[in-house]
Amino acid sequence: MDSKKIGIFLRELRKEKGLTQAQLAEQLRMSDRTVSRWETGTTLPDLSVLVELADFYDVDIREIIDGERKSKKMNEETKEALVSAAQYAKEEKQGQLVRMKKTICFILLGFGCFLMMSAFAVFPSESGWGAKFAVLGALVAAAGVFLLLKKRRILLAAGVFVLLTGGMILMDFISVCYIGQAPRFAYLTEYGEGAVTYHAPFYTVVRHNPDTAEEHYEVYPGYKK
Repeated sequence: MDSKKIGIFLRELRKEKGLTQAQLAEQLRMSDRTVSRWETGTTLPDLSVLVELADFYDVDIREIIDGERKSKKMNEETKEALVSAAQYAKEEKQGQLVRMKKTICFILLGFGCFLMMSAFAVFPSESGWGAKFAVLGALVAAAGVFLLLKKRRILLAAGVFVLLTGGMILMDFISVCYIGQAPRFAYLTEYGEGAVTYHAPFYTVVRHNPDTAEEHYEVYPGYKK
């Protein structure tokens, strides 16, 4: 038991009755010094006196022992329960938002990868749609990374976009060199007599005798007229 808390509660009950310590002591046939010791928490009333105090103040003995009214305690407990419930609901909502955000991020990453694979698997190398789908896929994947991260999102998302785009340009270059095909990432195509020239980032491809048995490709570094 908290004697000081009980003493404060007894003092509040006495003041609610509008009594002084001396008047209360007279009612209980005690000395006002004894009442003062109760209210300062120096000593506690005997059990028989507690029963008399409970009857006199019209409170439950447990309220005196707890040092507070039941209604107040219940209100505080209810308030604590409501605060805990509100905090739990807030954390649960935040958790749902985080899970939803992660789901969207992974969907964007997956869809971006699908677009990049489609650029190589679906569209022929001569089609300009292959490069468009590849760049779009890299953008979608970078957007997924942007949403997933909390710090340096723009810098890292831009880095992912550059890395993915650079990787696809490298794959396209390898396909041109070892398979013999037009580059997907050609930004300029020039048609000449018996040859087609494709200008891609960092290199140039010349397609000699297109659509004939003598068709072959030559790759040159940089820009070649």
